Parts: sequence; C-alpha cells; structure tokens
Amino acid sequence: MPGMGPPPKSTNARQRRNATFSMTQLPAEGRGPKRAPNWPLAPDVVMTVRRDLAAKKVERLTLDREELQAEGKSITAVERRLDAALEQMYILEAQLKAQRRLETELWRDLWRLPQAVQWYRLKWTRDVAQYVRHKVLAELGDMDAAKEARQWSDRLGLTPLAMLRLRWVVAVDELAEKRNERNERAQSAPEPVGQSGGEDPLAALRAL
Repeated sequence: MPGMGPPPKSTNARQRRNATFSMTQLPAEGRGPKRAPNWPLAPDVVMTVRRDLAAKKVERLTLDREELQAEGKSITAVERRLDAALEQMYILEAQLKAQRRLETELWRDLWRLPQAVQWYRLKWTRDVAQYVRHKVLAELGDMDAAKEARQWSDRLGLTPLAMLRLRWVVAVDELAEKRNERNERAQSAPEPVGQSGGEDPLAALRAL
C-alpha cells in the first residue's frame, strides 16, 4: 500500500553501498634492479650479551682450573663446568653468525618483491627489518619470534589475505605472459618428421 514501509533510498546512497574501493597496483617486477636499503637495526643485543657472558664464564673457569692445577687439587668439577660453558659459548656464536647471514639473505630477497614498492613509498624500512629479525629467529627455533613474524607478515602484506586488506594487487605483466605462452607452445609442438634424429618412417616405403 502507498505510504507503508521505509522510504526508498536515494540514488546516491545506493551508489555508496555498491561502491568498490580502488586497489593499488604493484609492479610484478618489484623495484627492479634497485638495491635493498641499508639494514637499519643494530645487532641482536640479547644474543650478543648472552654470548659475551658465556665467554667471560669460560675465561673465569679457565683461570680457576689453572689455579687448582697449580695447587695440586682436583679439577674434575671445574672441567665439567668449563665444558658446559664452552658448549654454550660456541652455540651462541654459531647462532649469531647464522642470524647475520640469514638476515642479510632475507633482507635482500624481500626488497625484490612487488610489495617492496609500497614499503619504500611508505618508509616502512624498519618495519620490514623487524619482520626479518623475528622471521630469522623463528627459523633458528624461537617459537615466540615465530608468532611475532606472523603478525609482521600480515602488516607488510606478505600473504594474499594481507594484500587484500591493504588493497594491494600485483599488476599482470601481459608481455611476460604472452612470452611464456609462446615458449610453452613451442616446447609442446610436435617435432617435424626427419628432424628428431630418429629413423624416417617413410624410408621403408621408398626402398620398395
């Protein structure tokens, strides 16, 4: 009946409801040949301090062992503690070296991604570095760092869902796709008779 129910929405309201948000196009080739920014973070302070403390403990226990030996006393207990301290020091030193190497490699690889174009525009250099640090620590066995790395990956758009939330989309490289299609067709095309290096199936007929 006329006059019953809510009034119809205006055309402008319907347009706003159906409006689509624009997406930021990211080049498939990323930042191209440009080098990654300089690494902005200091060395891992916690790991470095642990390594240094272990080294000092090794030095102290070594002196204790030498004193006991000079006095002609048993060094068995000190030897056990020294071996444990040496093992801890070597483990921490190896972790620091692996961490530096992996951070360098991951940092370089990330800045080749399409997302790196936006990171550079938005000056997210330190944010990317934070992800790198947590990701590498996670690969070295730190479960707390693994949780942090997952959160940073969402902020940086490193997953399809995270890219959708940031409204980023990788632009299609039509030239590259056409080039790949031509290569695939060329590889799958049948080879002409007599050019494969095998026997000519018509040779027997000609012989007759």
